[in-house]
Amino acid sequence: MRFILLSVLALLALPTAPASAQSERSIADRLPLFAKNKCQQIRDPSNQLFCGDAELAAAAEKLSTAIEARLARLPDRLPAIEENAIWIRQRNLGCGIVGQTAIRPDDFDRVKACLLKVTEERAAIVRDPDFDCLAANTAAGALICADPSLALAEAGLNGQALGLIGKLGTTAARFAFAEYGRWTRERDRKCNLVGKENVPLQELESAEDCLADHLKRKTDEVRGAKGDPKKVFGRQVAARSPDTDAVDFCAARIHAANSCGSFLRINRVYAIDSQVTEQEAQVTGEIEMAVLAPFTMCSKVAYACTGTCWDARTGRPQPEAGNKERSAETFNVTRRLRIQRTFAFVKAADGWRCREDELAPVNSGTAGGGS
Repeated sequence: MRFILLSVLALLALPTAPASAQSERSIADRLPLFAKNKCQQIRDPSNQLFCGDAELAAAAEKLSTAIEARLARLPDRLPAIEENAIWIRQRNLGCGIVGQTAIRPDDFDRVKACLLKVTEERAAIVRDPDFDCLAANTAAGALICADPSLALAEAGLNGQALGLIGKLGTTAARFAFAEYGRWTRERDRKCNLVGKENVPLQELESAEDCLADHLKRKTDEVRGAKGDPKKVFGRQVAARSPDTDAVDFCAARIHAANSCGSFLRINRVYAIDSQVTEQEAQVTGEIEMAVLAPFTMCSKVAYACTGTCWDARTGRPQPEAGNKERSAETFNVTRRLRIQRTFAFVKAADGWRCREDELAPVNSGTAGGGS
């Protein structure tokens, strides 16, 4: 009995590879490019397959090219990025991949075939320009998609506006893109479509005339510029009133000045409180941003573009000095950041001018949602 017990203890003392590691080695043997591409550094099981298999890698490259082309033709990239992130999660679940659980060797052929099929199908779908409309995930986008005349008008405006922006230098183009994004947010506020993504379309039909008027007015403005982007973008430096539009205008210019457009998109803006005198105003606004590309929670991007460092554990703003031990944490794509800040305005001959040139310090904030 003592011999048996010692034998068992000896076996337990031997170094053994975890079951997941054994599974990974078995999968690695089925992937010709696994060692060459250093796929062992990748934790996600599906991405390991795309990394180590030439056929899957070729399909992924075709899809990547289609996605890049799609993003290039869209003035607002966030819905496309969000929709693609959701598709990836659904693709993995549909092919039997759950979280970080390693793929069983017996399932390799089935999982690979599934990933190859859906990836090739996805590339073909994304290459179709009509898919941009079908993937709309805002109330305004759904209405425009459902009405051919509105869809045609929006496509025309987008093409002409992006053509004008393309003529500008790098810095001026950043401000023009920020202004163009503000047009869309202002449109949705004026047409009473903010926060109505889940409202049935028939209940939003009253907004169609408003959308049509906006598209026509902006298209006429762009055409009237006769190819000169400076006649459209960069002219407005003041808001008509110290309200939500003024906060949006201020935040958009701060984002443009700090090159935030590669990392964050201003999604929604609200004025929640204001104190206005004849010549000055203090407006507290809430700004919701969505992450377009990963960035560190305590970094120059975080501070300049969101007004604060962030605590990864609580999702709350945190002073830069107190966040150093978590400086490696990053925001994932599609995460939502919401800050509140009070902006100072002064009345000038052309309207209300924002006195702020940065978002810091914020009054409060939250980080949540996304993948």
